[in-house]
Amino acid sequence: MFTGLIEEKGILRRRAERGPGARLSITCKLGEREPLVLGESIAVDGCCLTVTSFDTTSFEVDASAETLSRTTLGPLAMGSLVNLERATKLGARMGGHIVSGHVDGVGTVTSRRSVGDALEVTFEIAGSLARFVAEKGSIAVNGVSLTVNRVDPSHFAVALIPVTRGATNLDGLTVGQTVNLEVDLLARYVARFLETGQRSDAAWMDRLGRAGYL
Repeated sequence: MFTGLIEEKGILRRRAERGPGARLSITCKLGEREPLVLGESIAVDGCCLTVTSFDTTSFEVDASAETLSRTTLGPLAMGSLVNLERATKLGARMGGHIVSGHVDGVGTVTSRRSVGDALEVTFEIAGSLARFVAEKGSIAVNGVSLTVNRVDPSHFAVALIPVTRGATNLDGLTVGQTVNLEVDLLARYVARFLETGQRSDAAWMDRLGRAGYL
C-alpha cells in the first residue's frame, strides 16, 4: 500500500521488450536514503511494480502487457519524469490517503490555469470511474494524493500547490496529456455496499453519512 506522497521524481532511462511486456529501468536516488530490496514494491506514476534488480543509482521493474496497455507506461517516452513512492511501512504516518497502486483508468488533461501560486488542472474521466469521485474527496493522479475541488459527470479539477508542483511531475502536464488515475479505495467499497442492497442496515447507513460518504 502507498499514501500518494511522492518521494522522488525518477527518469525512465531504458525499456527492454520482453514478449508483450517490458523491463523498465529508472534512474533515481531512492536507495541513497534506505537501500532498496529485491522484490519490494514501488509505485511508478501510480502503478505498483516489483523491483527485479537495482544498484545505487537505479532500479528495474517488469511491466506486464496489461499494465502497459491500461496505463501511461506503455507509450511513455525515454527520459520522461516519473513519480516514485516506496510501499508504506506498517505504523508509519499516513500523510495522504490509502493508495493501492492499482490504476483504475487513464484520464486526460483538458485545462490548466494559474490560481495565485497554485495551478488548477482539470481532467476528463470515464463515466464508469466518475461515480467514485466526490467533491473534497481523494484521488490519485500519477500516484499523487490529491483533493478533488470540483466534479461533474465527466470531469474533475484539482489544485496543485507549490510543494506538489515541485515534488511531482504534475506541474509539467499539458492539455491533451494522459495520466494514471486511481479512485478512492473506500469509495469503491461504499459503492459496492450500496449496490448490494444494504441500505436497510440503518447502523451502517448512519456511519457512512457521518463519515461524509452519503
